[in-house]
Amino acid sequence: MTALYWGEQNKAEMDDDVYMNYNFSMEKIVLIIVMVTSFLTPFSASAITIALPTIGAEFKAGPVLLSWVIGVFLLVTAACLLPLGRLADIVGRKKVFALGVVLFTISSLMSGFSWSMMTLILFRVGQGIASAMIFSTGMAIVSLVYPAETRGKAMGFIAAAVYIGLSLGPVLGGILNYYVGWRSIFYFTALLSGFVSLLTIWRLKGEWISNKGEKFDKLGSLGYMIALVSILYGLSEITRATWAKYVMVVGVCLLLVFLYYQWKQDCPIFPVRLFWSNQVFAFSNLAAMINYSATFAISFLLSLYLQVIMGYDSQISGVILLVQPLVMAFISPFAGSLSDRIEPAIVSSCGMAVSTVGLAYFIFITPKTSIWMIIADLALIGLGFALFSSPNNNAIMGSVEKKYLGAAASALGTMRLIGQALSMAIVTLLLSGNSGSNAGMGFTEQLVQDFHLAFIIFTIICGIGVLPSLVRGKVKSVG
Repeated sequence: MTALYWGEQNKAEMDDDVYMNYNFSMEKIVLIIVMVTSFLTPFSASAITIALPTIGAEFKAGPVLLSWVIGVFLLVTAACLLPLGRLADIVGRKKVFALGVVLFTISSLMSGFSWSMMTLILFRVGQGIASAMIFSTGMAIVSLVYPAETRGKAMGFIAAAVYIGLSLGPVLGGILNYYVGWRSIFYFTALLSGFVSLLTIWRLKGEWISNKGEKFDKLGSLGYMIALVSILYGLSEITRATWAKYVMVVGVCLLLVFLYYQWKQDCPIFPVRLFWSNQVFAFSNLAAMINYSATFAISFLLSLYLQVIMGYDSQISGVILLVQPLVMAFISPFAGSLSDRIEPAIVSSCGMAVSTVGLAYFIFITPKTSIWMIIADLALIGLGFALFSSPNNNAIMGSVEKKYLGAAASALGTMRLIGQALSMAIVTLLLSGNSGSNAGMGFTEQLVQDFHLAFIIFTIICGIGVLPSLVRGKVKSVG
């Protein structure tokens, strides 16, 4: 029996066979819808990165403005996740999810029609808000529709959809950009998102409301958004602007005030007490942040190493880097299903340990290292991340009561984005502090040192992350 909330419909009025068939159909529909939306955001982000030089040439924009095409999307998504997840708990997760998919369709279409850099950035803000609406509700809906014994498998398929989006983004985005133009990437995204919008409105029945009638904390939401934007913006600009560190400090102070304020609230947008009282939830989120901090910058670093140090062109480098997300996409459904039978803490901890070994290998590579060894190590890291990700997601969503599912999905998304920002901040600090101003042979020699130092740091971080993953406790004992 699933934990689906049927709204006005009483499932007791259904015949058992009818209910089971309806329930099975609902599970498939929800999974398809959430998988497609989980594919769309990473696909859009990775595909548009390929087209940035073309966009810059058309609008005569420099690197700073072009970086905002990516950066503003991540900032807005991170800032809106928790408030919109809380709002969905109050007004209904289907409403917020459906509105998010429609908004994503419209903002993607309008991004393709952009007539200047500022309008493109503005429409990317719309995409960021829409993504927050989708990610703060989609996984919560899946957790409600699927019973505990098959939830992990569903999480695995969702994770696979994310990695397929990451894998296809550079390839399909490059083809669309080359043959049709950069705007076609947004048109393709809008077309697929429009299909999901119709499917959601037409086939997604019922509603999921866990906190109907409760108060929405507007002040807390505003404070959280300002704090998180300040922190992430400060991290991203810390090497380019002297005042960025002060912005980050202000953000950290605001975040501490926010957490204290949320502790005192009866209806918080961020369940601080849940982190304090629920060991599985707290340590699983901490493990997620640590894992993303240690692994997110791998593609960026290896892209530089393969092209600048080893002399491969961008096309071959791109194919090599595809290995990791492809392995992750293939293994994730099996890893999620495995976490339905074995404690997620065991599976995900093994995954993080495997990733640690893979990261450690890159400390010792040289320009003469066989490309097949690099490919094999990327596959090993992909295996480790797949074993970690979907079981860890299963642990987080399975460790909370139904009324906290929206907050849990939002917290997980926030931990992921913070981890990604920290990972890139570490790399940026290393490169800007050492090799950023060098050239020629000195540049390549220093880049090799920076590369090895980055992977020493990432290996240590990932190794430390095994501990909170192991000590989180049993999900089944939490309920």
